[in-house]
Amino acid sequence: MKIETLAVHAANEPDSATGAIAPPIHLSTTFLRAEDGSYPGGYVYGRSANPNRVALEDAVAQLEGGKAAAAFASGLAAIHSVFASLQAGDHAVISGDIYHGTRSMLEKVLQRWGLEFTYVNFEDWDSVAAAVRKTTRLIYVETPSNPLMKVVDLSKVAKLADDAGAKLVVDNTLSTPVLQRPLELGADISVHSSTKYFGGHSDVTGGVVVVKSEDDFFSRIREVQGLAGGVPSPFDCWLVKRGLATLPLRVTTQARNAQAIAEFLHAHKNVSAVHYPGLPSHPGHETARAQMTAFGGMLSFQVKAGETAARKVASTMKLFKQATSLGGIESLVEHRASVAGEQASTPRDLLRLSIGIEHVDDLVEDLDEALNAAKN
Repeated sequence: MKIETLAVHAANEPDSATGAIAPPIHLSTTFLRAEDGSYPGGYVYGRSANPNRVALEDAVAQLEGGKAAAAFASGLAAIHSVFASLQAGDHAVISGDIYHGTRSMLEKVLQRWGLEFTYVNFEDWDSVAAAVRKTTRLIYVETPSNPLMKVVDLSKVAKLADDAGAKLVVDNTLSTPVLQRPLELGADISVHSSTKYFGGHSDVTGGVVVVKSEDDFFSRIREVQGLAGGVPSPFDCWLVKRGLATLPLRVTTQARNAQAIAEFLHAHKNVSAVHYPGLPSHPGHETARAQMTAFGGMLSFQVKAGETAARKVASTMKLFKQATSLGGIESLVEHRASVAGEQASTPRDLLRLSIGIEHVDDLVEDLDEALNAAKN
């Protein structure tokens, strides 16, 4: 099936008890045992498994082209499960331009557990290859990255990881399987913050890990899921799964809008730089074009007049709401450096945009008015 059809029908059979087309929400935390002590329904306790979570995991695995998936209560919980499945003394190579929450979790939580890691600029291939050690067990990248939209050649990194005996993990949140399919490009694991495009409506928090094979490493991820207990509620799973049905439609529209907005900003007199892989001037444009079907609904740009003007742009726009997050149906703007903190390398004059499904002409007009007003 094409992904548009799969998004609607994956793990979405009518309810066997009632014939309901919309799946029910199973709120029960515990399940009935038979006389012999077995569990005829296949479920024991809400933390270990739930029908809504199983349906969500099955659907996401099918969409991503994986063998299995594990759902979590947040994107960071999903990412944490991957790193927590390593052992003390293991080493990871990590792309330097990653979500600041991932970096904070690594440095404030996992580093004190004995995990070793090296940040690398994946635009410098010699540095990437040199960073790999005998103890490297995992290579972790975002592509496009957040917030500078850097692009990593996944097929090239997949070969490096395979030669090193390491897992390649890709944060595919910004692309989704609609636009980019890491497992088909050689990655072993794809992670998502399902808060973003999967849910799509800024009303549910979640995360998911999708794997190419159900091996021992995935068994450890399952252990972290069940024993650490960072699992999503049945209603959260239901909301994310409902969002999957319109994922291809939303993401396609958002990517088309983002391309037009990036081109508009690239030509604007009050903008000094635009970071979007859909622009031919972007350093990763050719790589992105080879491994993506479109260039995504996220972009960032730098305001020529500096940080004060950038903050004014963010606060004066009418359609773009100044808020943290991305991937929803509404357009958002954020002064990223003030969120990521002083340790981040994000330029102070940079604004990150999450493009929604509004009419692109209205979004362009909103941006143009704010940029012109901020200069005056």
